[in-house]
Amino acid sequence: MAKVLETEAELRAAAMNLLARREYSRAELWRKLSVRAEDTALLEATLDGLESDGYQSDERFAEVFTRSRLESGYGAMRVRQELRRKGLDSDLIEQALEAAEVDTDDQALTCCRRRFGDTPPDNPKEYARRMRFLVNRGFDFGVAKKAINTPVDE
Repeated sequence: MAKVLETEAELRAAAMNLLARREYSRAELWRKLSVRAEDTALLEATLDGLESDGYQSDERFAEVFTRSRLESGYGAMRVRQELRRKGLDSDLIEQALEAAEVDTDDQALTCCRRRFGDTPPDNPKEYARRMRFLVNRGFDFGVAKKAINTPVDE
């Protein structure tokens, strides 16, 4: 069992160990550390200190996570959903997505071509399979349809 964190120094060290590996949202850090913390008020104070010192930032987390997921071929709807799950508020999510400035049509087309190649779907079952793939990736139906129906020469 993990050691119970009783002091602010122990909480801060545990949070810094997590943040050294990757960015975390405040809500993620709270969930991870609250299991080991005795005093939630002390945990809140520690997280406030990390934020004021610049070690933890929800804005920076949203920016890094959004850029990473968009570059991995996920659509804005999927990224938005994942950021909500990670405890970020809607304004911050929309700000991060706007800052990314991604061409959704081009991104969906690239994702579709990378997965299925340049050949168009030859039957309705294959068309539906490609549509499901793109929608599950976070692209809306219109964008997915356009990506699937775009001829190879474009």
